[in-house]
Amino acid sequence: MLQIEIDEGSGFCFGVTTAIKKAEEELAEGKTLYCLGDIVHNGMECERLRQMGLITINHNEMRQLHDVKVLLRAHGEPPETYELARRNNIEIIDATCPVVLKLQNRIKEQYNENLKPPTSARACSLSPSEATERNLKPQIVIFGKKGHAEVLGLVGQTKGTAIVMESFDEVKRLDFTRDIYLYSQTTKSLDEFHHIIDYIQQHISKEATFKSFDTICRSVANRMPNISRFAARHDLILFVCGRKSSNGKVLFNECLRVNPNTHLIEGPEEIDPSWLEDIGSVGICGATSTPKWLMEQCELRIKN
Repeated sequence: MLQIEIDEGSGFCFGVTTAIKKAEEELAEGKTLYCLGDIVHNGMECERLRQMGLITINHNEMRQLHDVKVLLRAHGEPPETYELARRNNIEIIDATCPVVLKLQNRIKEQYNENLKPPTSARACSLSPSEATERNLKPQIVIFGKKGHAEVLGLVGQTKGTAIVMESFDEVKRLDFTRDIYLYSQTTKSLDEFHHIIDYIQQHISKEATFKSFDTICRSVANRMPNISRFAARHDLILFVCGRKSSNGKVLFNECLRVNPNTHLIEGPEEIDPSWLEDIGSVGICGATSTPKWLMEQCELRIKN
């Protein structure tokens, strides 16, 4: 008999759960509520909330709104979004994940610190203008996906001056003669982040400062070893996830590495019956943006 198991560790992270709860509470009162961007990178969950009344908008559409309520999702937003809301008398329901918010504040503090005259050994004998001319300004580096909502919010804390690296391959373009302050998008790979740290430590000038800040969300990072063990104990893995989810891509690739018989699906209608032939067990798992009810629908589809 075919055994089916849903991974208990999969499903919404704390930040996404909080954002959806806030949206549901507003909508339950019959209020008009806008959400800036998809509240979660899962088409079916977005459609469920749309049917409840949630209106998804982009930044251009927000500029045309006045005297309304707009929910900011867990990914966070740059300072410009809050300024726009103030000008247009928009009430913000801020569902920025606390982990992301803390990261934003740390980057903003470092950016403000960088605006002060340099005090390093190389620059102490130079005037602020001379130091600027010699380009001694520290580099704020963010390990993250270019264009991702969270990363846009982080870069916004530096008025667009932060350097974004998507992968280890890009580390070589940093200036190792200048100070480097390294941060990470909360959902990036912990192993790759440490790989980048090792490389910078080996190549940074002795006269430059390097500091790294492990800002990867542990509730996400811990899913990697857990999902590896889960994928290893089943004949077939169905990874349920929206194809726009960055976190989902990372976790899916880990499942695929451990178990080559892994398939990425967005919903139960994508399950191919031929996958189920001659297997003893199926594991169903997903990303931090995958609702539990969707994984349960996949289980029901297999049973039927």
